[in-house]
Amino acid sequence: MGSLAAAVVAYPMALLAVRLFGDIQFNPLFLIAAIIVFFGAIPFVNKAMKDTGTEDPGWIVIDEVCGIFMTFALVNPYIILDSPIALLVGFGLFRFFDILKPLGIHRFEAFPGAWGVMADDLLGGIYAGLLMYPISIAIACVEMF
Repeated sequence: MGSLAAAVVAYPMALLAVRLFGDIQFNPLFLIAAIIVFFGAIPFVNKAMKDTGTEDPGWIVIDEVCGIFMTFALVNPYIILDSPIALLVGFGLFRFFDILKPLGIHRFEAFPGAWGVMADDLLGGIYAGLLMYPISIAIACVEMF
């Protein structure tokens, strides 16, 4: 649910980025939001883990929000605004990396406490974002024709 909510918020964040920064090739708001969410969530996730006695409480979804924001950090905000399909593709890519945890993502879960809960989703978002960059350009090119 956290990744879905963050994907919905991505559209207004892209609109805000265009209004604040004009013609930009990536969205610094997503990068800043991912970093703030990552570090801001650590104490709360640690507390939730301690209070519930679990390694990764299922109701904690802030890690997914961080991952989705990272996924869209390299995407031109105009592409999100002109081709909302990019949001669905980014969401799908992030969920792929979040669920399957390929390319060493699963190793990040071994970090202590909340660092592990947050870091695997951040890395999944980085991988999804690296794929989203060329995919979003392709989406924009297809939409032009």
